[in-house]
Amino acid sequence: MSDEEIASAGPERWAGLIEAIATGRDRAAFVELFNFFAPRIKAYLVRAGASESQAEEVAQETMLSVWRKAALFDPASAGAGTWIFTIARNLRIDAIRREQRGGGVRVSEVEAEFEVDATPAPDARLAAAQSETRVRQALAQLSGDQLQVVQMSFFQELAHADIARSLKIPLGTVKSRLRLAMKRMRGLLEADV
Repeated sequence: MSDEEIASAGPERWAGLIEAIATGRDRAAFVELFNFFAPRIKAYLVRAGASESQAEEVAQETMLSVWRKAALFDPASAGAGTWIFTIARNLRIDAIRREQRGGGVRVSEVEAEFEVDATPAPDARLAAAQSETRVRQALAQLSGDQLQVVQMSFFQELAHADIARSLKIPLGTVKSRLRLAMKRMRGLLEADV
C-alpha cells in the first residue's frame, strides 16, 4: 500500500489486520501493522519523555505484544490504534517502574497486563454509556469545521498533515481547529460534572 492508501485505510483496516494475526498468524498483516504503528509509537514515546533507545525498545515490545495478544483485541471496546497505543503507554509505565525499582523485565508481568476481563461490571457499563452520551452531545456542539478535523484525527486516526492535505488547508489551521475543539469539549464536559 502507498502512504496515502495507508493513511486513508482507517480503523477498520487495522482491526482487520489484527484479526488476521489472531486467527491465522498472518505475517503480512503484522508487517503492515508494524510499518504503520511502530514509528508512530516511537515518536509518541519520545514526545512523552523517553530516550530514543527506550522508545525504540518499547515500540518493539508493543508490536510483539500485538502479535502475541491479537486474539484479545475487541473492536467493540476500542479502536485498533487506541488499543495499540494503550499497550505502548502501559509498557512505558512498566519500564519506568522497573527503572525506579532497579529490577529487570519479567515476561509474566507484561503478559498479565493485557489479560482482558470479558465481563465489565454493570456500573462500568452504565458509566461508559453515560460518558459516551456526554461526549456525543459535546461533539454536536462543535462547529462543522472543528467536528470534521476531530473525526478525521480521532476516529479515522489520520495524522494532522494528512488531514491538512485532504481538506486542502494549512497544517496550522488543522492544529488550531483541533485545539479549539478540544478546549470547547473540555469546557462542555466539565460543565456537565
